[in-house]
Amino acid sequence: MSLDATTGALKPARLSIAGLIGFAKDAVGYGAASAVALVVDYSSLVILNSVFHVSYLTAAFTAFMLGLVVAYLLNTRLVFKGRSRYGARGELIGFLVTGLAGLALNQALMYGFVSGMGMAVAAAKAPTVGFVFIFNFVSRRFLLFHGRPA
Repeated sequence: MSLDATTGALKPARLSIAGLIGFAKDAVGYGAASAVALVVDYSSLVILNSVFHVSYLTAAFTAFMLGLVVAYLLNTRLVFKGRSRYGARGELIGFLVTGLAGLALNQALMYGFVSGMGMAVAAAKAPTVGFVFIFNFVSRRFLLFHGRPA
């Protein structure tokens, strides 16, 4: 399913080799931008929690938001440049909304791994990153941005 930008309706997605290649290129570009954002997120989390003794949930929130800014800048300027479905303002709002949903998932997973399962904060971030990455990429790729230009 894909979202029709003009009507807002869901319509069946058409599979093609070009579409799959475009999706793969977006995934690789998004992955690279996310890797940079992850360095900011993870290092901020560890520094805030370990050095400054900020609680892990507050540190995770702050670090995630710093990473979100980096992800937004890299993705809108490099990966999905010129492919926003909604213009600059709508793109920013959509990116923030999907980011906040990703943040809620991040916080819930961090809490579950640290408080529920007794994992170390730094170790809990690893599986959390995987889940949040997939959620953010899929939601942003299909809700906010057009496919690759022809």
